[in-house]
Amino acid sequence: MPRPRSTVLLALPLALLVPAAAVASSNDHVEISATPQPVEVVPLPCFPSGKLTLGMTNTGRKPTIADMHVSGDLALTLSRHQFSSYLPVGQLVKAPLEITVPRGTAPANHTVDLSIDRDHLKVPVVVQPVPVRDNVLLGEQAVASSTNGDMKLCGGVDGNTDSEQWGASGWHDATKGVFPDTYGVDLVQPTTIRRIVLQTLDSRRYPAAVMGLRDFDVQVRATQGGPWTTVQEFRGNTTGRLTVTFEPMAVVAVQVVVHDSNDHGYSRIIELEAYDN
Repeated sequence: MPRPRSTVLLALPLALLVPAAAVASSNDHVEISATPQPVEVVPLPCFPSGKLTLGMTNTGRKPTIADMHVSGDLALTLSRHQFSSYLPVGQLVKAPLEITVPRGTAPANHTVDLSIDRDHLKVPVVVQPVPVRDNVLLGEQAVASSTNGDMKLCGGVDGNTDSEQWGASGWHDATKGVFPDTYGVDLVQPTTIRRIVLQTLDSRRYPAAVMGLRDFDVQVRATQGGPWTTVQEFRGNTTGRLTVTFEPMAVVAVQVVVHDSNDHGYSRIIELEAYDN
């Protein structure tokens, strides 16, 4: 007599035992948000970037993990292309996104697209014209001998002159006790200036007499690769704001050469400015 056939049960994953149409996405209950809308961007290398706060909120009943994909028009440079996070129920989880555009980008309207699975949110991005500036260094390309890791190279030419916001703005070098340090700006074409204003760190917590620049030179350069001309030397400085005036000159670069600070540690600059008046 033939032997009875044995029955074999396969331990298949649950998802494979359910029709595909019935499998729910883990991100079906995630809401996308972004503020502000629209975002404004100015096409200068060191002008404050367009800043957007991305958000994901889990509106479901269980915690989940979500991946937001971030993309934009080719004219835009984005600081991230993905935002992934664990999402507790009912809690808004946020992440920053910085948007910049190359110098010379024409004023226009663009978009940044945020997506999770089939859900999309389009955020308007408006490229503004370069503003009329009295300070010819504002937003131009900063250069430095080094930059401390917790600071931004552009912090000394971003228009923020408030020493009380030290850390959120400003610049300092990365080599404690090593001098000289340099910080300056390269201009895209010869520009006439006759006045330079330097603001070193000078707040209630960090007064210039303790943490500011002590010995330094202010220099200009008339041609690309040409020699530097010192327009004024400062020694033993204890003040936070200094102004240098001289006969009008067409220059392509401005820099500060720091020989010492009042704490003999770092070179700290809040803002470097130059004017033709």
